[in-house]
Order: sequence, then C-alpha cells, then structure tokens
Amino acid sequence: MAKRKIAPFGYYFKYLDDIDKGARDSKEFGSILILSLVEEVGEMSRAYLAEHGRKPSNLAAQADETYKQELGDILLSIMRLARIKHINLHDSIMYSLRKIERRKLNPKK
Repeated sequence: MAKRKIAPFGYYFKYLDDIDKGARDSKEFGSILILSLVEEVGEMSRAYLAEHGRKPSNLAAQADETYKQELGDILLSIMRLARIKHINLHDSIMYSLRKIERRKLNPKK
C-alpha cells in the first residue's frame, strides 16, 4: 500500500481542527485571529528588541518568551486565519517567493 502524502501544513491543520472545533464557525473568529496575529507580532518584536535591539535593559520582556518562541505563535495565527478563509498557504508562499525572485532579477532603477 502506498504511503499517503500529507500536504504542506496538513499535519498542523489537522491538529488545529480539534483545538478550534466550534469556535472557527463563529462570525467573530476571523476578527479575533487578526487581533491575535497583531498581538503576537507585538510580543515577538518586544522580545527581539529586548534581546538584540534598542532596549536591552527591558528585563520584563526578557523574562517573557523569546522571539523565537513567539514566531511559532505568529505562524499558528496565520495558519488559523488561512484555514477559516480557505487560503492555500503553499500557493501563497510560492507566490511571494516568486515575487521576491522577480524583484531580485529585475530591480527597480
């Protein structure tokens, strides 16, 4: 029997199905996810700047999760939003990669 190939992000979407069961069908869920994404980006920025940036003395930010951990939260927020809006993340990522590649090959003058 041939092994079934799981689509990119498929494992994570399956995992999220159980976590978001019921909630993802509510009208407000998309808005909640957008706000969550903004919050996570802020937390990651705060943690990054505390470690590498302008505020190395910000002990409160350093005591929180690291920016590396916050990146996982950001990715999950993006995945959750993509799932409820039926956005194929693989296609979106490939589109963006090709766009960056075109810009590199044909820079604006």
